[in-house]
Amino acid sequence: MCNKWRQRGISQVPIVHEVLLRSNPGKVSILGDGSVAVEVGGIELGQGLWTKVKQMTAFSLSAIKCDGMGDFLDKIRIIQANTLSLIQEGLTAGSTTSECSCEAVRICCNILVERLTRIKENLQEQMGSVEWGILILEVEVNLLTGQTTILQSDIIYDCGQSLNPAVDLGQASTLCLGCFLQIEGAFVQGIGFFMLEEYLSNSDGLVIPEGTWTYKIPTIETIPRQFNVEIMNSGHHKKRLLSSKASGEPPLLLAVLVHCATRAVIKEARKQLLRWKGLNESDSTFQLEVPATMSIVKKLQCLL
Repeated sequence: MCNKWRQRGISQVPIVHEVLLRSNPGKVSILGDGSVAVEVGGIELGQGLWTKVKQMTAFSLSAIKCDGMGDFLDKIRIIQANTLSLIQEGLTAGSTTSECSCEAVRICCNILVERLTRIKENLQEQMGSVEWGILILEVEVNLLTGQTTILQSDIIYDCGQSLNPAVDLGQASTLCLGCFLQIEGAFVQGIGFFMLEEYLSNSDGLVIPEGTWTYKIPTIETIPRQFNVEIMNSGHHKKRLLSSKASGEPPLLLAVLVHCATRAVIKEARKQLLRWKGLNESDSTFQLEVPATMSIVKKLQCLL
């Protein structure tokens, strides 16, 4: 350098350091909510052990290739292991703790991936024979009469590749209940099963009702005030005719939500009445029968 009071030097020294790889315990647990808990024998001392282990876990489990794994790294947490969870803990020394811990985690993840891959393949095969749908609805219950009114229902139903969306959806129906087709008709029929159609018999086993005067079937008043139905085309299904799925009986099961919503209303009404009486709200336990007819709902309101 041109400055006589400050000088610089350059040197090159090669080094050889023998590293001893050793076994290190690890455990990976996939929990019910989809999160992952990881334990390793090493101790985090600021050397970045847990960061590397977390990255190795995300990388290894990503081989499953499931949907919704974009933020998978955030679902992984490292837990400090102890002698209860990992009986033989490893050493944190020798500059190889991170590598050995990551290798233990990688082996655990590979075993899990192998198991989950078989489950995923089985589920994909079964998807061709499974019908699914989802329903959100709002009901209003008259506490004095027990009458349940469906204010709004929103149904999304998987028809595969529908052979005739108009028929499956039921949009051809406009004026009368009898014109309702597959999804809409099955749902309204289910409302009758869960809420109206009481099958009474005498001691001889004979049916008591002789007509609709005593045996209540769904009417125009049973239909939700706002009835929204959407068909979801879920793609190719090799085990189905032209990839179509059934839409006749399965939507009937969605009507159970009317029963559940009515039960929620009754539960809150009973709690409110108990509060008015100054009683313990825990006494509001009850059993709502099927069908939940007007008389049964009215009786459970505790207003008789």
